[in-house]
Amino acid sequence: MEVQSMEAPAVNIPKVVSREAWLAARKELLTKEREWTRQRDALSAERRKLPMVRIDKDYVFEGPNGRRTLANLFEGRRQLIVYHFMFDPAWEVGCKSCSYVADNLSGAVVHLAARDTSFAAISRAPIAKIEGFKQRMGWTFPWLSSNANDFNYDFHVTIDEAHPEYNFQPDYYSRAKELKRGPQAGEAPGLSVFLLEGEQVHHAYSTYTRGLDLFLNTYNLLDHTPLGRQENGRGMAWLRHHDKY
Repeated sequence: MEVQSMEAPAVNIPKVVSREAWLAARKELLTKEREWTRQRDALSAERRKLPMVRIDKDYVFEGPNGRRTLANLFEGRRQLIVYHFMFDPAWEVGCKSCSYVADNLSGAVVHLAARDTSFAAISRAPIAKIEGFKQRMGWTFPWLSSNANDFNYDFHVTIDEAHPEYNFQPDYYSRAKELKRGPQAGEAPGLSVFLLEGEQVHHAYSTYTRGLDLFLNTYNLLDHTPLGRQENGRGMAWLRHHDKY
């Protein structure tokens, strides 16, 4: 069992005030929260108007019950959300940060289906490794292997000298190596959205890095607490696979 340091990160504790002073401060913050909500709604509406791109390549993935195309992953629904799960073919287990994302997303799958939307995770690891790790984690969402196709490279979640783009930066690979910051080579996280019109698949949206924060309800909950994320400048170093805490 992994042993974690129990040393608490340095944080600024809020001062203690009267109920009246707290209420005045809370109402002032509420005004800002309402404005942020309006801005978020407006941004979501703008996102829905983003133009789409036809997917003309025939991606075939390996699943536990055989081969499946990208169109198959819609499972009769109009929309598909794909999480690009970091799981290199040479690794024995999936990325702990992506596992954190999966923990936060897994409960949403049944509710997405009620809104005509399917969900799947896709990784380059072979399906046997994916299935073993998936069983260990207790997840039930579809998870496919892209090891035999270019899906990860085309959607810029596997980075190398021949595929240098990530987070919409064409020169990301060289910049990341120079700055020694962020994913520098190999697997990287992301989320992509697809729409099916008839038999034609379209790519509607992709997001990477901090764009994934919105889907992490654990972070959203912690962001509402006095101590916050308690990461002390170390990012996700605190994370473990959920059976290793």
